[in-house]
Amino acid sequence: MPLYEYECESCGIRFERMQHFKDEPLKECPECCGSVHRVIQPVGIIFKGSGFYITDNRQLSSTMREPAKQLEPPKGTEEKKALPAGESSKVEKKEAKKAVKKEGKGEAAG
Repeated sequence: MPLYEYECESCGIRFERMQHFKDEPLKECPECCGSVHRVIQPVGIIFKGSGFYITDNRQLSSTMREPAKQLEPPKGTEEKKALPAGESSKVEKKEAKKAVKKEGKGEAAG
């Protein structure tokens, strides 16, 4: 049988009564015969199993993982500026030609 708590609206006392579910709630205070109302109590809920607490050991989902940190380029290195598609291939060809010329001069001198 459940235990119900009541509060008197006139004198303010609180009391408990054991009642069946099908019993009507009390309407009269046993001390002053004033009107009473049931006091709603918080219910103790116990969650059993894993996954209810942040401290549980479980794998993080892909949406909860932090994004990878991007590495910054080392200081002192020159950054290449973005060039339009046609111009970037021209720059690469010029750099390749310079490298070939330097290799050719190094072999001829040695």
